[in-house]
Amino acid sequence: MTDTQADQLAAISDIVHGARTALLTTVSEDGSLHARPLAVQDKTFHRTLRFLVQDGSEKVADIARNPHVNVAIESQGGYLSIAGTATVTKDDSVIDELWSPFAEAWFPDGRDDPSIRLLTVEGDSVEYWTQDTGTVGTLVQTMKAALGRESTPDVGSHGTVEL
Repeated sequence: MTDTQADQLAAISDIVHGARTALLTTVSEDGSLHARPLAVQDKTFHRTLRFLVQDGSEKVADIARNPHVNVAIESQGGYLSIAGTATVTKDDSVIDELWSPFAEAWFPDGRDDPSIRLLTVEGDSVEYWTQDTGTVGTLVQTMKAALGRESTPDVGSHGTVEL
């Protein structure tokens, strides 16, 4: 791994760290794409993301038919689009590690809910956009471009990392 790739992975981890919600896109039975929000459990990115889901849900059925997914994340640090392969397992030790009061809100029977599953997305590639200038700086750069003072806003970095 080059220093550049290490820097890219650090930027990706920063975006994941600042996120509360991700959009998981799966392929439905009829071939259409279906996105739904999931709470971000991981606060770093090590080529995988993990989520707590309910067995029997539509997303779990979609993944069983076609494990190719996309996860989109936004935080104050920027944006991510992670293409990868999903698996759904029942790994109690990891579920315990990820369990929180926030997770409890989604499972009526709490941690003892027998339908809790671990959804793991193994990333194949990540496209990212970072916001180096912050919200106000981005607004200023965009206004300059809109007024013709700059050709396009220069607000951050963009890259793709193959994992």
